[in-house]
Amino acid sequence: MADSIAQLQDLLDHNYKIQKVQPTVFASDAEVNIVIITVACPDGNTQTIKAYREDAQKLREFIRTLKI
Repeated sequence: MADSIAQLQDLLDHNYKIQKVQPTVFASDAEVNIVIITVACPDGNTQTIKAYREDAQKLREFIRTLKI
């Protein structure tokens, strides 16, 4: 499991919610070299997770499989 996936899963386990994914998950993966995910915690603060190259593609696939 990639570090970015483990980090996102840990935040989701602590009731954080995905607020924004750039570029959007439904966009083509052909040219995606970076993914930036903004998550919101229950108290309103936000945190950003960045993934590059292969990790970005794995993270986007992980997000597609989430049941949110």
